[in-house]
Amino acid sequence: MLLKLVIIFLFIFIFCNLKNFLNSKKFFKSNRKQKVLKTKKFTTFNKKNLNNWMNLTKKERYNLSKQDSLKYMKKRKILLDEIRNEYKKISRENSEGNIKKK
Repeated sequence: MLLKLVIIFLFIFIFCNLKNFLNSKKFFKSNRKQKVLKTKKFTTFNKKNLNNWMNLTKKERYNLSKQDSLKYMKKRKILLDEIRNEYKKISRENSEGNIKKK
């Protein structure tokens, strides 16, 4: 009798864990990643690999140029923020120096 109860609880435990695993998002994401890995990997393009660039589709080239543009804008924004902060520090130091002289 006790052995039967242990076996039943064991099966219920395994079934619940299996059900949770199949319903989890990780299980389905692993299948999706396999499809993504088959796509082309993009690297930086230059004169040496111009043919690789030309072999891309129009949409892929557009997406690459769009990504490059976004990266450039982010770098430019960071640089402008650094310049503004530096200018604020310099102007504060100059104003404090003028106040002390008076």
